Amino acid sequence: MRPLDALAKVCGDVRPGEPAEGVLGVEPAFVAAPASLAEAADVMRVAAEKALAVVPRGAETRLDWGTPPERCDLLVDTHRLDKIVEHTAGDLVAKAEAGLPMDRLNEKLAERGQRLALDLPLPGSTVGGTIATGAAGPLRSLYGTPRSLVIGLTVVRADGQIARSGGKVVKNVAGYDLGRLLSGSYGTLGLIVEATFRLHPIPTASAYVTCAVDGPEDTHDAVQTVLHSPVAPSAVEFIAPGTVAVLLEGVPDGVAARARQIAELLGEKSEIAESAPDGWGAYPEGTALIDISAPPPALPDVLTTLGPDVAATWSGSGHGYVGLPAELGPDGVADVLGRLRDVLTRHRGNAVVRYAPEEVRAAIDVWGPVPALTLMRRVKDQFDPDNRLSPGRFVGGI
Repeated sequence: MRPLDALAKVCGDVRPGEPAEGVLGVEPAFVAAPASLAEAADVMRVAAEKALAVVPRGAETRLDWGTPPERCDLLVDTHRLDKIVEHTAGDLVAKAEAGLPMDRLNEKLAERGQRLALDLPLPGSTVGGTIATGAAGPLRSLYGTPRSLVIGLTVVRADGQIARSGGKVVKNVAGYDLGRLLSGSYGTLGLIVEATFRLHPIPTASAYVTCAVDGPEDTHDAVQTVLHSPVAPSAVEFIAPGTVAVLLEGVPDGVAARARQIAELLGEKSEIAESAPDGWGAYPEGTALIDISAPPPALPDVLTTLGPDVAATWSGSGHGYVGLPAELGPDGVADVLGRLRDVLTRHRGNAVVRYAPEEVRAAIDVWGPVPALTLMRRVKDQFDPDNRLSPGRFVGGI
């Protein structure tokens, strides 16, 4: 039986792929959109029987991250997997399907005064895509990334078998911690179908304190002043060219008092506002996006290396983004990336290119050195021995 016919027998939405659906230029032969866990498992089973290479797709907000797949026989579209399976408000836990947009999830959680504390720079990002790329915004400083907030995961393995890890309560974890393992794995270990998250109450008040800064040392001093204060901010962000912003959350009286305290610490250039400053939680503009991470003390060296004119953000957690303009070209991007990696290596950090034009990707090492690559390949071999799940999308050709 032809692959398309075999897929159509187990899934109600199957069709040939189209050129516009290419993943970084690699056109899928077929597209299947399962509507349930059972359908997703059957689709993956047929893919295994027909030796099809599978690439998952959510809302395409980060489908251009990573490197092109070696092949894409089957694109598994998760848009029909868009339900909240369960919300146990008393336990601060919710389970959602992979194709559900994160903003829709938080809209429903807000009806019960709760939220998933992942603020994402790209509207429309889905549950599965967010986990697969490990994406998070400024709130990562206090609440962490998907690795920290996923407490249970349901995935379909390369052979079509369903695997579950974790449970409905935070302390229940058995076997592989799939949430941590699949977070940031770019679809190379399994098809994410459902995720269970730890939730947090929505704060009743919030405030932003912003401070104008001048140069790398001034920026570093302002960030360190906040981080070493007793105020416990929800997020601290540097936004190029010269703003340090602090988010405070809690009850009204407490937020007001803490905001005044931070403003006094930062000095006369500080201001208190109810709304976020321009650039808060957004990726810096540019045709190439570099994701950087290192301990917070690396900030002055990073900013000195970049210079005053480069679009960048930096979180108090030691994580940031750099946006590079199209006019730099492949050689210019390679130069900035090389200098950044030299600096970050001294601080035990790294730099990864999330997206860039094709000619730039061809001229650079997108991922950079990865000390754990040998271990990662062993994990890949165990989960996907035939190398059919998003082959080549991840570091080291995984």
